[in-house]
Amino acid sequence: MKRRELITLLGGAAAVWPLAARAQQSGMPVIGFLSAGSYSTYALRVDAFRRGLREAGFTDGENVTIEYRWAETQMDRLPTLARDLVRRRVAVIATTGNAPALAARAATTTIPIVFSVSEDPVRLGLVASLARPGGNITGVNYLIAEVTAKRLELLRSFIPGAIQIAVLVNPGAPVTETVLRELGDAARTTGLRLRVLKAGSSGEINAAFAAFAHDRPDALFVSGGFLFSDRRVQLVHLATRYAVPTAYGDRDYVEVGGLMSYGSNLRDATQQVGLYTGRILKGAQPAELPVMQSTKLELVINAETARTLGLTVPPSLLALADEVIE
Repeated sequence: MKRRELITLLGGAAAVWPLAARAQQSGMPVIGFLSAGSYSTYALRVDAFRRGLREAGFTDGENVTIEYRWAETQMDRLPTLARDLVRRRVAVIATTGNAPALAARAATTTIPIVFSVSEDPVRLGLVASLARPGGNITGVNYLIAEVTAKRLELLRSFIPGAIQIAVLVNPGAPVTETVLRELGDAARTTGLRLRVLKAGSSGEINAAFAAFAHDRPDALFVSGGFLFSDRRVQLVHLATRYAVPTAYGDRDYVEVGGLMSYGSNLRDATQQVGLYTGRILKGAQPAELPVMQSTKLELVINAETARTLGLTVPPSLLALADEVIE
């Protein structure tokens, strides 16, 4: 491995290690935070994680230290980053997303792990059951695939005459297969035609949208995953450039100009991860902390983007919306 790659892989670990070492020597617990994304993308969720910690009585830099490991959407880095946190002997590992949770689970069976995942953690092999997880791991399960059909329904309510819906997926994202199955079932019952576009990089995202210049769909459905979250500004810019009404899975897209989102409040889920992390630092055992089901769903609409696209937000959607950004 080249020196530059190693430095990037460790996410600046060398720079923060002296602080972590001093924290451990002084008895201050150290938390490892493992994500497949980047800090620039997930800063608001980091803030939510810290809020959860504060609810449990812990403040970063005062009575706890947090070491962050960011894979920058390169999933193959996750196992090494997880093992690095284990070598640091952190008190707890907090993870966001399916792949980081699985990487942490493979790295240790003794250090407590708190996850937030979009799929059934029992099916993923993370826990024995939701009520009694067993082992060294517990966390939060939020909804993605389960609300896919509803998001498609809301998008069609926004564009009543829509017939052809483009679906942008990352073939490498764990949730893609489930999302496509749910969308296929929903489309068959509503008479919609789906056009699946695949993108696993920034360049492929550009190429997918370039096809709209010759064959523009009535609307676009963007699936989930770390890559798309990390490239949300690019996605929103392209959707606006090609004037394609687009539905996303969480509010982060709408806050940077996306038309609408429907799905779990991921900041709320990450705050719950922080709360559970704090409880474990106080002595709770992961095996006895039931997996929380994050059922807080929200519809967010950007009215300014709707006007830019020449759309009128239907009164029915305005009544359902949890927030309308003007």
